[in-house]
Amino acid sequence: MLLTIFLAIVFSVAITLMMFSAVAFIQDKKFFSSAPKEAQEALLPRENELFYGARTIGWTLMIFSMLMILGVGVISIWDGIRSGFTFWQFFTRFVLIFTVYKLYDMICFDYFLLMKYKFFQFYFPEVEKVYANRKYGYNIKSQLLKLLVIFPAVSAIVGRICAHFT
Repeated sequence: MLLTIFLAIVFSVAITLMMFSAVAFIQDKKFFSSAPKEAQEALLPRENELFYGARTIGWTLMIFSMLMILGVGVISIWDGIRSGFTFWQFFTRFVLIFTVYKLYDMICFDYFLLMKYKFFQFYFPEVEKVYANRKYGYNIKSQLLKLLVIFPAVSAIVGRICAHFT
């Protein structure tokens, strides 16, 4: 269980690093496809780097975060197979990792970084008007759909596949 909690924290840190590299360094509009349509339309393309080498740093951090996410998956599966996990143990591990991540995303990213501390608006001030009257950053319905339906379904599918190898 401690490994699962550690992996959930690493997964959340990796997603944070990915978001930070996309927003602060790379600043490419393609990375903001999950933002509300009004915010996507308000975004202005960034032709110039924030500073010399910013995009190189951003892509390096992005690749590192993707490797961290891949590592979480590999370690989760490898340890479960090595330990003889059942379907329910795999399911619990994956759903716990996804749940910790999604709650972290909803609380830290959407509420604190986006709405309270205006992190995204600092780098993209043109979206300030889009978020001005919102109490919550992104679509709560889609966030809850992921948390309560999609992530448990994915956890069940992956858990079933992994349990087949133990």
